[in-house]
Amino acid sequence: MKDSDNQETLHGVSNFPLAGASVRLVPPQHWAWNIVVLGSFALLVYLPAKDMFGAPGGTKDYLALLPLLPKGIGITLAVTVCGSVSAILMGLLIAFGKLSSHRGVQVASSIYTEILRGIPLLVLLFYIYYALGQYLHIPAFASAVLGFGLCYGAYMADVFRAGIEAIPKEQGEAARSLGMTPRQAMFKIILPQAMRTIVPAIGNQTLGMVKDTSLVSILAITDILRVGNEYATKHFNYFETYTYIALTYLFLTLLLSRLVLTLENRMRF
Repeated sequence: MKDSDNQETLHGVSNFPLAGASVRLVPPQHWAWNIVVLGSFALLVYLPAKDMFGAPGGTKDYLALLPLLPKGIGITLAVTVCGSVSAILMGLLIAFGKLSSHRGVQVASSIYTEILRGIPLLVLLFYIYYALGQYLHIPAFASAVLGFGLCYGAYMADVFRAGIEAIPKEQGEAARSLGMTPRQAMFKIILPQAMRTIVPAIGNQTLGMVKDTSLVSILAITDILRVGNEYATKHFNYFETYTYIALTYLFLTLLLSRLVLTLENRMRF
């Protein structure tokens, strides 16, 4: 047997001959994801089932909380999707500003990122909904989407800028030599190539946004945490409620992380 047959790949995957085929070992991070997602799902099912089939007269906290969560999950996902779209658009706009040949536009774009990065998201949500609310009425959901778009857009701007700058300048020059305008070269040649490096960073930002959506409960939006807060305050069962809320966030984040990983793998090829 050759020595190369016994060598492991750089990704920790080795091949072993078995009935004329090779067996690929699953990387440890895949095992960890499988264990955690199955464990969280099992608990999400087991806890209400325990209340349903438990001894008569026992507490039914998990079972009573379960029907209230779908609305909160829907609102959480809606804020995440709308906030991500607004953050991507804002980030792309600010990135173009930083790459602009106009000095004033570059400075204004940089000022935007410095200011928005220095203000905590929770403070920004308070400011948009309550402070500006004295002069301009902005609905709670719109305030949440605007807050996420402004805050995360400041971070995504540098993600887009770095991805675009990573593409060799010769690509743009070749496109313009073929008669393309700078705008056409950007959207048809440069940006599609840059997305391979941009997508993973955007995916990580979106996963962070899923968890940060818990902040919108202070705007009286009935997200997952708001549903849990109202139920716990009414029934004084804080341990059971927040345990189930934490498991719900964990399960959603794990599922979305696998979706992001799948998208990254497709963009890689």
